[in-house]
Amino acid sequence: MSRSKRYDKIAFVASASVEALSALEQLAALHGNHSVDDADVVVALGGDGLMLQTLHANMRTGKPIYGMHRGTVGFLMNEYSTHDLRERLSAARESLINPLLMRATDIHGAVHLHHAINEVALFRQTYQVAKLRILIDEREQLAELMADGILVATPAGSTAYNLSAQGPILPLNAALLALTPISAFRPRRWRGALLPNSAFVVIEVLEGEKRPVAAVADHDEVRDVQRVEVLSDKTIAMRMLFDPGHSLEERILREQFGH
Repeated sequence: MSRSKRYDKIAFVASASVEALSALEQLAALHGNHSVDDADVVVALGGDGLMLQTLHANMRTGKPIYGMHRGTVGFLMNEYSTHDLRERLSAARESLINPLLMRATDIHGAVHLHHAINEVALFRQTYQVAKLRILIDEREQLAELMADGILVATPAGSTAYNLSAQGPILPLNAALLALTPISAFRPRRWRGALLPNSAFVVIEVLEGEKRPVAAVADHDEVRDVQRVEVLSDKTIAMRMLFDPGHSLEERILREQFGH
């Protein structure tokens, strides 16, 4: 989505790396540094980890987020430069991101709610393989999956852990979610599924006391889960800004061709 807007008040946030803190000092000297509450835009200086933290922190504020790469992995970031920042912000294109909502019930009956921008993943907690039952829109689709785990990924997260687990890359504007097993043992040849982003995904843990499983929504972990429900939260739309020609949609497309 194209958007041309003047951003007068900028809030800078940075990771703890030397490069990010140095960039923060330089840019704040040039443009000032407003509080996030008072700012028109948030500029995140770091890597993808900082971008996820910033998106989570501003999930309900409606503030646009523009990242510049001063970290390790920078798939979600723009190139770093101290020049023409306000012009870049004004020319940036906007991508809207809907997070996943995870509702995890543990073996004690406690319910945990967390949002995820990349993925919701379930992992075995011990040496024993996890046994999982999968339901989509309240209909059983897989009675028993034996695996190290499984994940539900958004298009924005499809090039992250999902891709490492041999899951598909999803275009950002695709109304899809990726359901990807992690080292599936039975059924051995099951490679996962593409789901509409309206799907209500339920994963039940079988033999949970013998084969404990943890659920993770980005960086929020719940251990000893019994049932995990996942859906796309359409009530939240986060705004990410990218330089023209380097939008998240274009990056995801290039990733499919190995660029």
